[in-house]
Amino acid sequence: MDQILELDRDLLLYLNNLGRPAWDSFWLMVTNKLTFIPLYILLFYLMCKNLSQKAILFLVLTLAAMVTFTDQVTNLFKFGFERLRPCAQEGVVEFIRQSECWGYGFFSGHSSNSMAAAIFTILMLKSPKTKFIYLMLPWSILVGYSRIYLGVHYPLDVLVGWSFGVLSGTLFYTLFKYLERRFVVV
Repeated sequence: MDQILELDRDLLLYLNNLGRPAWDSFWLMVTNKLTFIPLYILLFYLMCKNLSQKAILFLVLTLAAMVTFTDQVTNLFKFGFERLRPCAQEGVVEFIRQSECWGYGFFSGHSSNSMAAAIFTILMLKSPKTKFIYLMLPWSILVGYSRIYLGVHYPLDVLVGWSFGVLSGTLFYTLFKYLERRFVVV
């Protein structure tokens, strides 16, 4: 395990030090949760477009449950593992480009939430006419990388976050489809 954590640290140092001040504002924008509100509104509209009012209610409840679940499980892991963020880790913070931070970082909530949203959206909107929807995957990858660039997460934090996001997005899409079949007359 120590060897894996050392590789994780080395990869963080490499990736983080690729950054340049000219790019800092871009990555701060990518990591800001408010930046993508217009995208979320558009995707929500597209998901609701062909749903009944009852199905929209189930969609809202499912999405709220997914975000809450993903956030809370992330926090359970952070406080369960108590792995310091790189920008708060003595022996690492001195060597990285960083933003202000505190606390624990295993695993990345930004990565898990963005990947859960990406997977849920792809599953909801996939069709031969909506190939653009797969752009949600690179979007989630950008969000995850922003956390490494800013020095607030190790690469392993981000990878585990993405993996958990895939599971969460799939689980809650399955839940929504079950609720839709069970309670919404089509």
